[in-house]
Amino acid sequence: MLTAVQADLYLHHLEIQSNNPLGLAKFYSSVMSMQLNKVNNKKIICNGPSRKIIITQGNNKTLSYAGMVCRSEENLARFKSFLVQNQVQIQEFKSEIYKTGSFSILDPDDNKICFGILSDNKKLLFDGINGPLQHVTFSSFNVEAFQEFYEKKLGFQVTDRVVKIDGTLATCFTTSNHEHHTIACFKSAKKGMDHHSYEAGEWDHIKTWCDHFASHDIQLMWGPGRHGPGNNLFVFIEDADGNWIEISAELETVHGRPIKNWPQTERTLNLWGKAIMRS
Repeated sequence: MLTAVQADLYLHHLEIQSNNPLGLAKFYSSVMSMQLNKVNNKKIICNGPSRKIIITQGNNKTLSYAGMVCRSEENLARFKSFLVQNQVQIQEFKSEIYKTGSFSILDPDDNKICFGILSDNKKLLFDGINGPLQHVTFSSFNVEAFQEFYEKKLGFQVTDRVVKIDGTLATCFTTSNHEHHTIACFKSAKKGMDHHSYEAGEWDHIKTWCDHFASHDIQLMWGPGRHGPGNNLFVFIEDADGNWIEISAELETVHGRPIKNWPQTERTLNLWGKAIMRS
């Protein structure tokens, strides 16, 4: 059996709903420097360098699922055994992206997380700015339940927490590999996806992204700044449906260090200036 961290899982793709799939896909194609592949009128796949977004017909600002990948079939099987031992409900999940044997789970807020092995491991070549899809962050009424499930049931490592004055959790960051976080959660008055993030790698790449956004008349909604937890540089924009997108750089790598607790202040969320406070 293997925990999520031991299995070395990483975020590979997201499926996002829209009442105008083609319009949203065109945004990702141009603004997020991706190639558009229309499967049918209700499903479009956008591919870029190490990033993939699937857009399907549905309700705006709704995440259908987050697709995570394991690097070996043996590790996936051992991770599945870990989930079975922890009495996690597992459902078969079929997708052209995964080989046979992929599966899904629902977290306490009914966010669907899928796990599998890529059906095609060939390195596809795409032109575009560097920025692999790296993490997804949820909003929740109950961050404590999020932490309990991802840490105890799935075997993610908790890296940092943001703690309110009354001792309750405002934010929890968890990882399934050695990047600071692959799935995180903010306390909020709503449930669902808060944002998804692309890791540009270096500060110069963020500058390139920002110049690219400017060429498409896209204004930054937050940043440039530096988060306390993760110590990463960031900028945020909104897509055509209002989904928040983060471009991150120089995200901390974590190798078994103790959990850090941070106060819920603007400086925690942005060491450089103003912050967007969720709750």
